[in-house]
Amino acid sequence: MSSTLALATQGLAKRFGPQVALDGLDLSVPSGVVYGFLGPNGAGKTTTMRILTGLIHADAGSVELLGAPFGRGHRRRLFEVGSLIEAPSFYPFLTGRENLRALAATGAPTPGRRVDELLEIVGLTDRARTKVSGYSLGMKQRLGIAAALLSDPRLLLLDEPANGLDPAGIVGMRDTLRALAASGKTVFVSSHILGEVQQMADVIGIVARGRLVREGSIATLLGTEGAVRVRVEPDQVVAATGLLERLAGEGSVTRLPGEEMAWIGVRHDPNRAAEVNRVLAEAGIYASRIEAGSDLESIFLELTAGEPAVSPPPMTPA
Repeated sequence: MSSTLALATQGLAKRFGPQVALDGLDLSVPSGVVYGFLGPNGAGKTTTMRILTGLIHADAGSVELLGAPFGRGHRRRLFEVGSLIEAPSFYPFLTGRENLRALAATGAPTPGRRVDELLEIVGLTDRARTKVSGYSLGMKQRLGIAAALLSDPRLLLLDEPANGLDPAGIVGMRDTLRALAASGKTVFVSSHILGEVQQMADVIGIVARGRLVREGSIATLLGTEGAVRVRVEPDQVVAATGLLERLAGEGSVTRLPGEEMAWIGVRHDPNRAAEVNRVLAEAGIYASRIEAGSDLESIFLELTAGEPAVSPPPMTPA
């Protein structure tokens, strides 16, 4: 593992009874970037976040945080790590400011002015004296971000930070996280809002079945993972798949998830979408729709197609 990495894992494995949550996960997160951590439900994202924050322990593999090994005896290193894992919890009878002050008293030394600075950063200054019981889900989420930043951490781990935010709040969240990365912090974000991640992240890691299936800069990923999506009749999927594999190569065609739609993803130059249409039409298969492009959603669906949507098990004490 390199000292230039803010976070790295090697061979990370975790099981919950018969269920495999992580199966040799390798991640390499550079310093000073927004890293988008993506995967379908049950892919191991939340389990990974729990391990990275010491909430649970891996069965095998290793973790490095901020250039040094992280394990059972290294919890003090978490003073340099801020996190928001799942739904944030606060004292409902205390105000937003009082909650942050209570949290600040339990961790690394925090300047008195830090609480008000963070309330301003997350847009809660005007609700600082409101009891958290009166906060909306989005407001609690923003307060959770403020809590994660209390110790001015070098590494920020956020699990679905845009949960409960309205569109304006999501844009504000994006700007805040980009600004944090620009200041030298590393922001590791797990999210299901692919369009937002595409605008926000510098580096992407996509996991499926507990393993990394693609990792790299967003520019490289979008530039090299060309994709064409084709919609055909359900009874034509098998024939269409065979034709398109002969065109684009074995393993390049995937049946995309959908209930009534029969979509096929083809790893192929988007500029050659007409070629895909011609091959199908010559065989008497007429696509009802063809979409070409290299957007993150297309890449994600192709790389994770067919993955089961299994929620992670409830957290148990470490």
